[in-house]
Amino acid sequence: MLKILHFFKTYYPDTMGGIEQVIFQLAEGGIQHGMASEVLYLSPRGAMRNERLGNHITHRSYENLQIASTGFSIGAIKDFIELAEQADVIHYHFPWPFMDMVHFLSRVKKPTVVTYHSDIVKQQTLLRLYNPLLHAFLRNVDVIVASSPNYVASSETLGKYVDKVRVIPIGIDRKTYPVVTDASLAHWRETVGERFFLFVGALRYYKGLDFLLEAAQQTKLPIVIMGKGPMEMALKQKAKEANLDNVFFVGGLPDADKAALMTLCFALVFPSHLRSEAFGITLLEGAMYGKPLISCEIGTGTTYINIEGETGYVALPGDSASLASAMTKLWNDPLGAAKMGENALKRYEEYFKADDMVKSYIQTYHSLLT
Repeated sequence: MLKILHFFKTYYPDTMGGIEQVIFQLAEGGIQHGMASEVLYLSPRGAMRNERLGNHITHRSYENLQIASTGFSIGAIKDFIELAEQADVIHYHFPWPFMDMVHFLSRVKKPTVVTYHSDIVKQQTLLRLYNPLLHAFLRNVDVIVASSPNYVASSETLGKYVDKVRVIPIGIDRKTYPVVTDASLAHWRETVGERFFLFVGALRYYKGLDFLLEAAQQTKLPIVIMGKGPMEMALKQKAKEANLDNVFFVGGLPDADKAALMTLCFALVFPSHLRSEAFGITLLEGAMYGKPLISCEIGTGTTYINIEGETGYVALPGDSASLASAMTKLWNDPLGAAKMGENALKRYEEYFKADDMVKSYIQTYHSLLT
């Protein structure tokens, strides 16, 4: 049995982001291929070993403090050393500066893989201080994995390490999603209607939601926004001031409700306008549900998933008029939109199945061990 230790700053159930989902898919999907995964993460809830999540084991170290969205933990160093000794391969998830420190402090001797989820976009001042450690870490690890060729081509940082970069697209498994009930569909039909654009994600600065609200004002088309986050109150206030009665904020919801909204929606709109959005798992979920897609061209995985004119439309980033135009074109061409949804599903099945991602990572692990 191949033993993998994943190390990241947070994990289920504390947070529910895209990186957490990637780790979960790898851990659960690897079992049938002879891979046992454990996850070490930080938590303000305190330290705890050997918790079970699904069919894999998680461990948490107490998070002592956070600085600029980076968690630090004194106990994690000892925890990491002990758990790394039992693993065959260490799998890091970047970016997280504390992780780089732990890598060097622990003097780990095991093969190392780092999934490079994103460039550092927001913390530019701190990035200048962090750069020496960042590059020392990337030079030292054995393999760097990027989630799309688009991101490799557009990342200045990854461009320095192309000799050790491999591309493994993120994959998801439909079987891990809830079965939608008739009662849930009926509830959401009554609540938000039968034909609407859907956004799902954290309400954060890089998601382009200001531009989505402006597009809603221009088009008057119905939009459902599912999620919560630091911009929630400001976005609701902006919608209220603009009298956007065509925009429905439904908050953070359980997966069963998300699956119902994905099933019902006319199209998936994903207006992220900054490179902090490195891939866009929500876009991938929309493709898996056979929905036409709208995204922005930011040089990342969003336009590896969504191909202009084939699976949907690609708008200019931070441009509400371009976003509104894409939405209107889809809305006014239901037959064309349905065909794009079919194409999106085909692309998901060809490139983004969870089992394909798991197999590619296992091949990478074995290549290091041999």
